[in-house]
Order: sequence, then C-alpha cells, then structure tokens
Amino acid sequence: MKNFTVIYMAPAAAMEEWMQKPEAERKEAETKMKTGWDAWMAAHTDTVLNTIALGKTNRVSASGVEAVKNDMMLSSYVQGETLEAVAEVFKDHPHFGIPGATIEVMETRPM
Repeated sequence: MKNFTVIYMAPAAAMEEWMQKPEAERKEAETKMKTGWDAWMAAHTDTVLNTIALGKTNRVSASGVEAVKNDMMLSSYVQGETLEAVAEVFKDHPHFGIPGATIEVMETRPM
C-alpha cells in the first residue's frame, strides 16, 4: 500500500458567501452534508486513516510572516494502491456539496 495526502478545497469567497446565508438555512444544509460525510467515512474506513480540519493560515517567506486566506479546509491521510485508485474513491464525496469545491489527492513518501 502507498500513502496519500488528500486536501479538501473550497473557494474562500464561496465560504464567505455561505456564512452570509441565514443561520437556519446553513444549519439544515450542514446537517445534510454531515450525514453524507459520516456515511461516506463509514464506507471508507479501510482507506482513510485520519482527517483533520485546517485552521487559520500564516504564510512564511523570506520577507516575513503574514496572515493569509487559502482554499484549504481539511486534509486526510489515506492508503491505497495507486494515485488513480485513491482519486476514484473520492469521486462522489459529499464535500462537493460546497459550491466550487475540489479535492486534491497526492502520493506522499518519505524524504
């Protein structure tokens, strides 16, 4: 088995727009998405090793440190045979309920 990192992306602008919706509307959609997410995760426990939420971001460069917004929301570490096989697992993921959402899958290996 090979190891992979999966990054769940959502445009920062779409998330800001989402937060402007009435709370009741957001909560209903979030509950539906969480139900789908939980079912998806239960069906893929053999592949997904862990998933974490990503918080506020600081970008560090030769010029210093600055607070930035990016499109990364979550990450998972997964195992699979090939990049293509792992990507296939995520084709119908509930994350796509977020407008403009994408999922990036990349093989990882020790340096």
